Amino acid sequence: MSLSLYRFTSLPARLWVLGQMGAARLSFLRMPEVGFYKLCGSGTGEGFTPRPNPAVWSILATWPDAETARHRLTTAPVFRRWQARAAESWTLLLEPTSARGKWSGVEPFTPAEPGTPAPGPVVALTRATLRASTFLRFWRRVPDISGVIGKDPNVIFKIGLGEVPLVHQITFSIWPDAAAMAKFARGNGPHGRAIAAVREQHWFAEELYARFRILDTWGTWGGRSPLSTEEPA
Repeated sequence: MSLSLYRFTSLPARLWVLGQMGAARLSFLRMPEVGFYKLCGSGTGEGFTPRPNPAVWSILATWPDAETARHRLTTAPVFRRWQARAAESWTLLLEPTSARGKWSGVEPFTPAEPGTPAPGPVVALTRATLRASTFLRFWRRVPDISGVIGKDPNVIFKIGLGEVPLVHQITFSIWPDAAAMAKFARGNGPHGRAIAAVREQHWFAEELYARFRILDTWGTWGGRSPLSTEEPA
């Protein structure tokens, strides 16, 4: 899987990428190597908010193998157009290690055979379709969750994405290891309590939980690579 994030700073660029939410789909229809793909917007603040961020957009896609992914991500016209218009972009090439649930009715990620967990950062992706009856309850929880994840010293990177504001929500975060991620997700804090409420009150009409290891990254975000151990200048 690949996730490419793009930051558009000028008004013309933001209007252009808004139009791409429809136009770019034609490019993917002509790209036989791509499997599952989604064009997404983002949230403001820590990212996990109902207010859209008009500056940040993303393309998520699955590929038959890493070599094909690298080739298409660097040469396909749709990715080149987005990068040319963006003030900044960052792409991650990922391998799924676990996945359960569905996204738009399909299972988009096929994990590798189970084995010894690879060292290094762990990527967590959660995607959900909210039931209309749970909108208010869900979004009341979000400020507490967003504040906690923003202050967590272990989180390396986090962003909230979405296909449709308020309805289809994606959380994407990177953690130093599985233990740090699990401590945040399952602890007795706002996130842990929200997960319990999801199970008890059936907040989601559809949900997907997936974990990945990082194969490669390129580009910058905020003027640097988020995975760099060096402080920004």
